[in-house]
Amino acid sequence: MVGGSRRNFRYEQVHDQQAAFDQLLQDLAGDVPDLVGHRFVHGGEISDPARLINATEFSRLEGLIHLAPLHLPGNLLGLDLCRQRFKVPQVACFDTAFHATMPELAKRLPIPNELGLRRFGFHGLNYAYIAKMLPEIVGELAYKKVVVAHLGSGASLCLMENLQSIDTTMGYTPAGGIPMGTRSGDLDPGVMLELAKHYTPEQLSDVVFHKMGLIALSDGESSEMNELLSSKSDAARFAVDYFCRQVRAAIGSFAAKAGGIDALVFTGGIGEHSAEIREKICSPLAFLGLALDASANHSGTLNIGLAQHLPVLIIPADEEVMIRNLSLRNVYQIT
Repeated sequence: MVGGSRRNFRYEQVHDQQAAFDQLLQDLAGDVPDLVGHRFVHGGEISDPARLINATEFSRLEGLIHLAPLHLPGNLLGLDLCRQRFKVPQVACFDTAFHATMPELAKRLPIPNELGLRRFGFHGLNYAYIAKMLPEIVGELAYKKVVVAHLGSGASLCLMENLQSIDTTMGYTPAGGIPMGTRSGDLDPGVMLELAKHYTPEQLSDVVFHKMGLIALSDGESSEMNELLSSKSDAARFAVDYFCRQVRAAIGSFAAKAGGIDALVFTGGIGEHSAEIREKICSPLAFLGLALDASANHSGTLNIGLAQHLPVLIIPADEEVMIRNLSLRNVYQIT
């Protein structure tokens, strides 16, 4: 069934993907890469940040589609297209690997352990990039308790200590945590039981990954934060306020778990570009020592925190540099 799902995805969308890939080849003007690194949202149980793709690894990744059905079919399709065009090493770089350092208290789900299900966490390539950059920006403070808010169409937060993941909001799949563009984030399990009475498994999967989150909170108006912010409708404002409230709750939760925090980082499309969202998130969190410099926040400078308060940073996401580094290290042992 898993393999079948992947094949159906390929046959439905391969024409557009191939056309885009052919255009890319034209843009490269005959240049051929020495290797190709791919972002894979899920690596499964392994803690390796990257792996060279061979037949065994490809088959293993196919078996993980049910864990990230919104992402992995496209990841595998991109890998297929590159293997057809380029006879060079292909490396899969995993978004889950950064969270392998989480303690058991963060990994364990409150369900029977014999089921073999646990929290994985995602957006790890960008969190690894942020961890790489922090010492250059804030020095020794980087090794203390830092909350990173990766806010985009997909969104999560990570609590870091000693530049390692201690906890994160996403869980078993990328559908968990805070609300996102079309994903709800965490839900009362009873809600899912009730929804299962009204939908087939296939229909429910479509609802979970495509019809929840901001698109549902705005009564179908939009899943895009920039559109919701520019809208004058009550539903759009409600969706924005709901999102910010849940992000604040996640930051507060991490502060409670860690006994306080020492810095906050915004990253991702929304986190980097929306001064209004950053203000709505931080304004009620003064009790944690967070306060924004209005002018710095509006201009989007590196440190937007008010003087004598905790650093609040904006660090643009850059998964690509991590994919490059991991791919080179995996194939050529170049760091």
